Amino acid sequence: MNPNRLRWGALAWLLTLQFFVVEAIAASRFEGSYSRADDTISALGAADSAAATLMNASFVVQGVLILTGTLLLRPALMRGAADVAPVLLGGAAVGVVLVGVFPTDGNSTMHAIGAVLYLLGGGLALIALAYAVRPRSELLGTTLALLGLIGTAATVFFLTGVVDVLGNGGTERAAGYVLPIALAVAGAALWRLGVPSSDASTEERLTRREERELIRAERAERDRRRDEALEAAVRRPVSESPAVDADGTEDDPWAGQGRRRD
Repeated sequence: MNPNRLRWGALAWLLTLQFFVVEAIAASRFEGSYSRADDTISALGAADSAAATLMNASFVVQGVLILTGTLLLRPALMRGAADVAPVLLGGAAVGVVLVGVFPTDGNSTMHAIGAVLYLLGGGLALIALAYAVRPRSELLGTTLALLGLIGTAATVFFLTGVVDVLGNGGTERAAGYVLPIALAVAGAALWRLGVPSSDASTEERLTRREERELIRAERAERDRRRDEALEAAVRRPVSESPAVDADGTEDDPWAGQGRRRD
């Protein structure tokens, strides 16, 4: 994986924290009373919010940052969960964009669909992402898994109306806050860990392959030399016949000294 790709992907996920800055600004400019426990985040993007445009723009930017980081960091993910996490994160990214494009007091149906995609997709995506990064960092994987479980449980409570403990807004925030927090943590951790070890494994496999090819080439060269030596031996001229003396007897060089002619 290219180090620059890893760096920009991690930065994109880190910048998802912009959501908290914009939300704080929008809440401070909200006319009348605004309670984080009782009022939903979407209320900050409604027409009666002084910072509605800023809040809705933040939703759209959030979706772009999530999707950008997901696409850039996908090679850094491992295992089969790597194929699931980008899909769920992509769904969450589309969902938060819909929330920003269709405010709650506008097209409420599209807004609701976007909210469900973001909340439910985000929680499940973190669980899948945890399994994807755990081979590189068990601590990171465990952290993401816990945040994913919290977000998924809070989403179920929010969608089913079980909000007595944290309130409507508090339950929604428990479901929605975990994704940018987890992505920022994951982005920083992956940036710190650097290029995945799988790339080093690839280089190692290439080196081993080159070594095997070199061994095969040396073996072939030895076989070729052996064959040439055998062919040369076969083509060698037959030795001349043993010398014959004038009396017609052979001078046998292999005979004992007594049989040789003086």
